[in-house]
Amino acid sequence: MSGTVFPSKSDINWQQVAAPQAHADGDTNFFGELLQETLALTRRLFIQLQRRPSTLVAGIIQPIMWLVLFGALFQNAPKGIFGNTPNYGQFLSAGVIVFTAFAGALNAGLPVMFDREFGFLNRLLVAPLASRFSIVLASAIFIISQSLLQAAVIVTAAAFLGAGFPDAAGLGAIALIVFLLALGVTGLSLGLAFALPGHIELIAVIFVTNLPVLFASTALAPLSFMPDWLQVVATLNPLSYAIEPIRYLYLHQHWGLDSVVMHAFWGDVTFGSAMLVLFGFALVALLSIQPQLRRTLG
Repeated sequence: MSGTVFPSKSDINWQQVAAPQAHADGDTNFFGELLQETLALTRRLFIQLQRRPSTLVAGIIQPIMWLVLFGALFQNAPKGIFGNTPNYGQFLSAGVIVFTAFAGALNAGLPVMFDREFGFLNRLLVAPLASRFSIVLASAIFIISQSLLQAAVIVTAAAFLGAGFPDAAGLGAIALIVFLLALGVTGLSLGLAFALPGHIELIAVIFVTNLPVLFASTALAPLSFMPDWLQVVATLNPLSYAIEPIRYLYLHQHWGLDSVVMHAFWGDVTFGSAMLVLFGFALVALLSIQPQLRRTLG
């Protein structure tokens, strides 16, 4: 066409033309390397577990013993004291599932702490990693996988002990609840692993935290069974917002996001709002450890 001037090869800035493609390739390479590093570090943790499976075995046997022993202990309790079910094992199952996930996630920082003390973490920090946050991602994947496995075993064991079996949607909801709780607690534990001076201090925090958080929740007894001050504490405990939806799944055949699962001192808590609380807890936990992770891994 007349009046149209086509640029010559010498007029074209080929670096600008190739820049978007190079940028896209760089992003692809980064995420590919991050995935590879995360999978490798996760595989290392599973190899350690395979060589020393006692932690996983104990984490499965202990909650089953809770179900058997506590279920037998309160077998002859007056009807109605634990809600709409005469089966205390059915009432207890939700608490055992959640507390097992909580206890396992609270221990998430110990492998990182031991890596710090034995010098392996320093080797990772000087290695040419695409992102040092793959160390944290691998630990989170490992712990959450364990929590989901333990929850599956407990649900199966509780079914054999007479607690019943939720439907497919209920099982999916339980998995999501365990995931959100484990994610938040794992984040806090990893933050402590980088902040505390050694494993003695971390173990002390774990021991001091475990039982008070358990007894200050609705894991073992309903809110109506508690004194007023403990009811307030239990309704502020994130564990209660994981326990009550799961318990509702065991005690009711029909459920929805608008189902009331807990009567808190400020009002009713629905299934959906409990899930939002767990999501908010996980989000706040992950955001709160970001400054510490940047100082240590940056």
